[in-house]
Amino acid sequence: MALTISSSFDSGNIRVVSQHGDNAELEIVNDHMSEFYQWFHFRLAGAGGREVTLKITNCGGAAYPDGWPGYKACVSLDREDWTRIADTSYSDGTLTIRFRPETDIVWVAYFAPYSMERHHDLVSTVAALPGVGYRSLGKSIDGQDIDCLSIGEGDLTVWLYARQHPGETMAEWWMEGALEKLTDPDDPVARVLRSECTFHVVPNMNPDGSRRGHLRTNAVGINLNREWHAPTMEKSPEVLVVRNAMDQDPPVFAMDVHGDEAIPANFLAGFEGIPSLTERQNELFKLFSDSLERLSPDFQTRQGYEIPPPGQANMSMSTTQLAERYGCVSMTLEMPFKDNSDLPDELYGWSPERSKYLASSCLDALHAILPELKTSSAKAPARSEEKAEA
Repeated sequence: MALTISSSFDSGNIRVVSQHGDNAELEIVNDHMSEFYQWFHFRLAGAGGREVTLKITNCGGAAYPDGWPGYKACVSLDREDWTRIADTSYSDGTLTIRFRPETDIVWVAYFAPYSMERHHDLVSTVAALPGVGYRSLGKSIDGQDIDCLSIGEGDLTVWLYARQHPGETMAEWWMEGALEKLTDPDDPVARVLRSECTFHVVPNMNPDGSRRGHLRTNAVGINLNREWHAPTMEKSPEVLVVRNAMDQDPPVFAMDVHGDEAIPANFLAGFEGIPSLTERQNELFKLFSDSLERLSPDFQTRQGYEIPPPGQANMSMSTTQLAERYGCVSMTLEMPFKDNSDLPDELYGWSPERSKYLASSCLDALHAILPELKTSSAKAPARSEEKAEA
């Protein structure tokens, strides 16, 4: 039986360049109206029991070529359990994937996908639970809803949001774990968090890019995490409607959940270079980071992004914009596409399950800093109109 390779489905992305027996040359397709590409997701049929060699030949020009060395592709028989393909290698701009499919239909992806269908299942299931509110904050460019779930009745406003970059699917797996914990009636940490905080949760900020199989952009090729200083309905309605909702319910604590292609670790990025940085913001950020490192062996603080000098933060990004706009403690959580090199798992690498466990630990860390967060919130002066318009 001849190989059949296809990607015409939710979040699919690959182009077949050539096929010769059980060998195929492939290319990743650019995000629409953008030069970004790196996400791939396709179905391979007709090769059960035979060794196949798949070469993705344009990886050298991908958005983050440093993400390929040491990377292992993901494969699934049932689209539920995703393991790593051990014989994955990168050389001279080509990612080579060699394996023997166990069945005649298997699925191959950059990371375990989180489809829009699963997203709708998640939102519908959580919205039906007691104490959970739902609202659509607005529409994406393709007309999809920007879903928001509200949980808790406390005075501290917390915003959690993910998948500004749609190919970073571990971010929505994290969201699934966070929502499971927050809605657990028996979890003592969740019970305290619900009483002290009101959570606004946006599991997927970029539904269009998610469905289209993009790595980093929305339906018109815009990187949403470079729009927070001046979002528009024409280019970035997804950011505009979320930021407008935040203006109505300003965060005391906010977390933007992402994935990083190159760094094999979980880490946080903060807001150190914002113009109006306060010592208290820095203290609370460090307190959360230190608490999370104590609580989760999967989190560390040695590796991460370079910290910008004072006053030189990129204010187009959500974490910096929120810290400046609201005076809150905001942060970007990054998880690996590869594995956590401190605690590796040869079979699964970094995985959906580990993303969900990390979400639980993040909420435990938030619980640990609640006393300090409450004290700071009570003392914090309101941002001026001038800064709110920044």
